[in-house]
Amino acid sequence: MAPNPTIMRAVEHLGYRVTVGDVATQAGLNVNMTEAGLLALASDAGGHLQVAETGEIVYLFPKNFRSILNNKFLRLRLKEWWEKIWKVLFYLIRISFGIILIASIVLIFVAIAAIMIAASASRDDDSGSHDSGGGGMIFMPRFWFGPDIWWFFYPDYGDRYERRRVASPEKKQMNFLEGVFSFLFGDGNPNADLEERRWSAIATVIRNNGGAVTAEQIAPYLDETGSGWAKEYEDYMLPVLTKFNGKPEVSPDGDIVYHFPDLQITAQERNSEAVGAYLRERPWRFSQATSGQNMLSAGLGAVNIVGALVLGSLLRGEVGVQLAQSGGLIAFVQSIYWILLGYGTAFLAIPLIRYFWIQFKNKRVESRNQKRQDRAILLNQANSALQKKIIYAQQFAAKTVLGRDDLAYTTENDLIEQEIEQSDKIDAEWQRRLNQSGS
Repeated sequence: MAPNPTIMRAVEHLGYRVTVGDVATQAGLNVNMTEAGLLALASDAGGHLQVAETGEIVYLFPKNFRSILNNKFLRLRLKEWWEKIWKVLFYLIRISFGIILIASIVLIFVAIAAIMIAASASRDDDSGSHDSGGGGMIFMPRFWFGPDIWWFFYPDYGDRYERRRVASPEKKQMNFLEGVFSFLFGDGNPNADLEERRWSAIATVIRNNGGAVTAEQIAPYLDETGSGWAKEYEDYMLPVLTKFNGKPEVSPDGDIVYHFPDLQITAQERNSEAVGAYLRERPWRFSQATSGQNMLSAGLGAVNIVGALVLGSLLRGEVGVQLAQSGGLIAFVQSIYWILLGYGTAFLAIPLIRYFWIQFKNKRVESRNQKRQDRAILLNQANSALQKKIIYAQQFAAKTVLGRDDLAYTTENDLIEQEIEQSDKIDAEWQRRLNQSGS
């Protein structure tokens, strides 16, 4: 079983000494899945199990466990290599759209210039002008595009970009080519980590309340809480109970509260963690590029379309047909003309469609946020019945911190050494009691 990357990150974040409840809270994972993942990770990475006198288990991992795993698992190494390669490939894909746009515009206007020069030369011949070099020659203008267009290919681009990012860490500035991709396709789903944030927040709320909560305390972090019969009987809590190994408890008044024993156990003392009053989805953004970059991208897209339409008209003219038949650049441009026109059209059509789609998505996001906020307000303004329910839930609240003094056994040391240590502890305790009785 390959180690779970989410569990590995949680172990590192928590200081390499954890319980199942610690990791389930940090990563927002199913308790049973977390337990199986920690066992697999401990087995593969040379971790140790520490058993408390109460029977609870603490997992202790070496701080270099990633190096141990990388030496052991070729697949992990290949995955890390592929992630590095993919970053480069994806960056090249991102900037390619801007490069293609610039290349398309340059090709269109070079072809337009060539046709117009040829048409001008043809008119001069018809009017009786005789140049010494012959009437049929086409003079191609020399276009020079300075190196600034290709600045992103400089070998030290990555270093300079990183220096700019460090110099202004508050806002990561895109270059123009990155801005073109952002204008076209946006910057990904802002709520890609929503489920992870949801379950981590729920587990944090449970742990902050000593492992015992009411359904109303969890509702602000869920999308749907049902209606009618389902809402009355709190069916929406079933996935939470399943994920974190909880169990319902019924009060004398018939109210249901929820108890999560696994989340009451921690490997080290931790204060209550801050958590939002409700789960807030992030709104979708059209682009993280600056308004100037977006306007420039749209302007270049418009230039590409207008240029393609003008070129199409010239290619259908007499001079354009003759040049296309003679081969060379004009023939090549004519062969890909519909690609050039289609690219320019799609370059503006895709962002336009995406803009309206984002408006639709954000209305739904805001609606869900509003519902969760309303539930948080109801919880904050709890009536007497809900307050009584919350007080009853606190009867099941508890917190167990498994320190080294609570250990009955650990795989770090030899069993005989541990038995000697345990015997010394017992002798010391008896001696302390004898001293107290004697005094």
